Amino acid sequence: MSRYAIGIDLGTTHSAVSYLNLEGGQARGPAQSMLPIPQLTAPGTVEARTLLPSFLYLPGAQEFPPGSLALPWNPNATTLVGEFARAHGAKVPTRLVSSAKSWLSHPGVDRRGALLPWQAPEEVQRVSPVEAATRYLRHLREAWDHTFARSREEAGNAMAAQDVILTVPASFDAAARDLTLEAARAAGLENVLLLEEPQAALYAWLEAQGESFRKNMKVGEVILVVDVGGGTTDFSLITVRDRAGEVELTRVAVGDHILLGGDNMDLALAHTLQQRLTAEGKKLDAWQFNALTHGCRMAKESLYGNAAFTHAPIAIASRGSSLMGGTIRTELTREELDRVLTEGFFPPSPVTEMPRVARRTGLAQMALPYAQDAAVTRHLAAFLTRQAQALASSPDAPVDVGGKAFIHPTAVLFNGGVFKAGPLKARIMEVLNAWLAADGGPPARELEGADLDLAVARGAAYYGWVREGHGLRIRGGTARAYYVGVETAMPAVPGMEPPVKALCVAPFGMEEGTQADVPPQEFGLVTGEPTSFRFFASSVRRDDKVGTFVDDVEGNGEFEELAPVETTLPGTPAPFGDLTPVNLQAAVTEVGTLELRCLEKNGPGRWKLELNVRMKE
Repeated sequence: MSRYAIGIDLGTTHSAVSYLNLEGGQARGPAQSMLPIPQLTAPGTVEARTLLPSFLYLPGAQEFPPGSLALPWNPNATTLVGEFARAHGAKVPTRLVSSAKSWLSHPGVDRRGALLPWQAPEEVQRVSPVEAATRYLRHLREAWDHTFARSREEAGNAMAAQDVILTVPASFDAAARDLTLEAARAAGLENVLLLEEPQAALYAWLEAQGESFRKNMKVGEVILVVDVGGGTTDFSLITVRDRAGEVELTRVAVGDHILLGGDNMDLALAHTLQQRLTAEGKKLDAWQFNALTHGCRMAKESLYGNAAFTHAPIAIASRGSSLMGGTIRTELTREELDRVLTEGFFPPSPVTEMPRVARRTGLAQMALPYAQDAAVTRHLAAFLTRQAQALASSPDAPVDVGGKAFIHPTAVLFNGGVFKAGPLKARIMEVLNAWLAADGGPPARELEGADLDLAVARGAAYYGWVREGHGLRIRGGTARAYYVGVETAMPAVPGMEPPVKALCVAPFGMEEGTQADVPPQEFGLVTGEPTSFRFFASSVRRDDKVGTFVDDVEGNGEFEELAPVETTLPGTPAPFGDLTPVNLQAAVTEVGTLELRCLEKNGPGRWKLELNVRMKE
């Protein structure tokens, strides 16, 4: 069996698989291909497409004739994934799972619990966000095995034997990355590495540039990757450096998790059309509004896909059988598209204008924690400003801020399906260059040639080749500093919990394959009974060292609290609540796992906690 590097883009809206043969390398790199993915496009009709829409449809018991959902590798399939799931689900949205990737990153729900489709009727089968991601990945694996298995014995494990690079948003926290890996393992993938989507996009651009990259990019350049996908907005900064006469790429910073993307835009369009329908005396129920949202997604793609179209029709089916409940028809015009999306999500604003925070009511429905401010441009301003402040206070920062109000990018690489809309890219460049001009900087240029549908998958596969020692590798270590919560010793006070300090165990930029000992202090470990470990991360505290204590972590905007690790460490519960004295050691492994090792003082005890923190290549 040949050895391949396989890149998987598990996207909010689409997924894709790219691959290259590691045994057939050339000077510039082996030829890369996209995997044609067989999927249902209609009952009984299977077609191979480059993209697999990330939609799962859960049919009713008698909804389709037996055998009509069969796939080449599964004649008894009873659920739908891909193109037909998306198209049919737009008509029956209560049975359609969408945005599973966004739910996978939602810390406020049980991501292993059966909760999707969200707010579906009781009679509808539900799945967890992890299970939905598993089904997409399993479909991709089975498509690969169907294509590449040379014998019946190989079927089912052809992809499992390969190196798989699976992409995630740069802003995914450790829990979301762990759950992504859990879904991959459940889908039958074994040798999996995670890669940031913005870096994958840059790797794809580097592959396309070849050696001309060295002519087009100079030492000191700062590349801003703006990645707006179906569910998230990610910002990354990567700089070009000189190290011993060799060009080196270093990732400088990544932004915080912003749940803002194409899903929000579809909802905004749906609300706009709903207001028009209400004015016409046509009231939509919740089911019909979901159908309108899916219709807006397809209408948006149609208008952006063909500049000659001035409007796109939308039909909303009725659940009733009476004449009074007939199909509702409307349309999305290009004027509405430009006004709602360009002006609503990418408004011109000064770089000093930060994202707005709306006042929250005491009670709110549980749903995806979308960003409260829909303006991508204001989130970008906050990212560039905040990172400038962090770099200015760092003595060995890879970028010289030079007293500027914000980091000045010299080049912009766009990624994400949202930017298939040319007006949205143009608006970002217009706003960014206005900021640069006002701050006395030269304009940034767009890095042309990105394939917005396929770049992430292609870049992931190319990274597999880079890991073999070829091409340029993006350096930078961990993109955040990581901390463990340590309870402060204090006398019992009624109504007051002991305060928690944050102990730095992995500083910003800690390289994979390295370890560090936390300076000896009096730490006590709870063993033999259930307990919880709190972890924190910071994308702006660049100078904390291993062993640094931060007192005011709770409510501190510099920190993000990660999902706690709930566990029972082996051992015998100590009488009277006594703790086991330990020293701490931290390591970032080659596969991107942060290990916090607790070593018993003057004893044989050894305990280990793990977080997946791969935010690197």
